[in-house]
Amino acid sequence: MVMIVATMLGVGGLARDINYPVWAGTLSTLLIWAGPAQVILLGAIASDATMTATAFAIWLSSARFLPMTVSILPLVRRPGLSGLPVVLAAHLVSMTTWVEGLARLPHLPVEGRIAYFLGFGSAIIGVATLGTHAGYYLYELMPRYLAAALLFTTPLFFAAAMVKGARLPSDWVALSIGFFITPLLVPYLPSGVDFLVIGLLGGTLAYVVQRRMRKAGMP
Repeated sequence: MVMIVATMLGVGGLARDINYPVWAGTLSTLLIWAGPAQVILLGAIASDATMTATAFAIWLSSARFLPMTVSILPLVRRPGLSGLPVVLAAHLVSMTTWVEGLARLPHLPVEGRIAYFLGFGSAIIGVATLGTHAGYYLYELMPRYLAAALLFTTPLFFAAAMVKGARLPSDWVALSIGFFITPLLVPYLPSGVDFLVIGLLGGTLAYVVQRRMRKAGMP
């Protein structure tokens, strides 16, 4: 939670830096709910980019949420559940709720999972929204390098959460592949689609390695 607030403080500070209205910067957290996409939005506004180019860049940046949503919604849904609760659950998917959801939902009764996920996700996005709003006003009190550094706390938290949740050798294989191929490929891939491509490539390689490990009798 602390890491999320720190990141959104940075987003709020960025909104203040480009003279973006406080209400619009705060609303962007509720509607977009993705720090990198919000940075793209604010950067595009500052550079007077076209609406089409901005929307496309945000779409590319947020494409990573599709596999996250597809993988976690089956854990949330139960027979007879559809409509608004599922749509809200899909909107609340983020790196934090995805990691924690995959770790906690399988251990909860099926009938209580949607309530847990909606409550947890609402608390996270609520705190993040308050953090964005506060960051707008705290920006003038923080050194510029600190305001910029706050934007990198969520990726660090995500990496730490993945390492903490790794249990099987196959988990470490996936993390290791992502760790080593990311710095090799990022310089050659367009911004916004880089991590999507790396995720697909790294995930495929990890899947192949995992299958071979199982055939060899390893977990």
